[in-house]
Amino acid sequence: MKPTEKNEINSFKSLIKHIGTQKLIAVLALIVIYIFFAIFSQPFRSSNTLISIFDSSYYIGFLAIGVTFVIITGGIDLSIGTVMVCSALMGGVLYELGLPLPLALIAIVLIGAAFGLINGLMVSVLKLPAFIATLGTMMVTRGLGSIITGTKSITFPLRTNEDGWYKSLFRTGPVGGLETGFPSGFLLLIGAAVIMAVILTKTKTGRYILALGSNKEATRLSGVNIMKWETIAYVISGTFAGIAAVSYVAIYSTVQPGTGNGFELDAIAGVVIGGTSLAGGVGSVAGTLIGVFIMSVLKVGLPFIGLQPHYQLFITGIVLIIAVYADVRNRIKKKTR
Repeated sequence: MKPTEKNEINSFKSLIKHIGTQKLIAVLALIVIYIFFAIFSQPFRSSNTLISIFDSSYYIGFLAIGVTFVIITGGIDLSIGTVMVCSALMGGVLYELGLPLPLALIAIVLIGAAFGLINGLMVSVLKLPAFIATLGTMMVTRGLGSIITGTKSITFPLRTNEDGWYKSLFRTGPVGGLETGFPSGFLLLIGAAVIMAVILTKTKTGRYILALGSNKEATRLSGVNIMKWETIAYVISGTFAGIAAVSYVAIYSTVQPGTGNGFELDAIAGVVIGGTSLAGGVGSVAGTLIGVFIMSVLKVGLPFIGLQPHYQLFITGIVLIIAVYADVRNRIKKKTR
């Protein structure tokens, strides 16, 4: 083998190692799934279908970005779905009481952050297991949303309303050949992902959160305030649940108490499929976003080949098991080296 060929192979191996095998498989899986639906269904190739994929990605995408930080610490946040809905309901009630819409939207994000802070304090200070603490918050927020609204739905301003401008944050009105508008929320989602990826990989916050997941006791002995950084991870998760709520009301307008069940599982599945380890210490925001889009393409694409959306659960479950198995195998390999 010539030296140049050997160098090219080594460079290719270095590239794969840098990207990460599991993340690379996730990217290839996303491309293959999209091409599969595009081949077997002509309507799937339309721009409106692509916009539907983006619409169903926003709120799950924001939830997944936030919960990535918690999972990297080795924890879990089961409450993000109901925190998202409860935040939206409480913000909607404040709007109906006369709070200007911009302040109501900010309130939604702050309410989500507040629930994240409560989760973080229960886990880091009270030492409650994350599963139990966030399960409790999930039940509290599910009930709180119904109590505050009297079990009634909350409707946010429609696009034709004077306050309907906020919808353009995630999808513009009809433009060019797009009757449904341009999916501007995609730019927000990518922008948020880039910012959080920089925080995770280039800042002290990210380094400490990764260190927590790798070895909490060693991180504590090195002088890091683990309670502070573990709490911050849950605050990030709650804040992004609030941002997800804003994206949800921008797309769907009406929020019903009791919705949100299963949103947390979709987000966590996206995180795991994207290569973040449930054992903590390993993960990336880019991988999370890829995992979310895999699930969105499945959800939107399955009806085009004659299968109902609930088949997404079946297929996602299988993909999730494979992703977790790959993660377990990787950890075993690292331990035996």
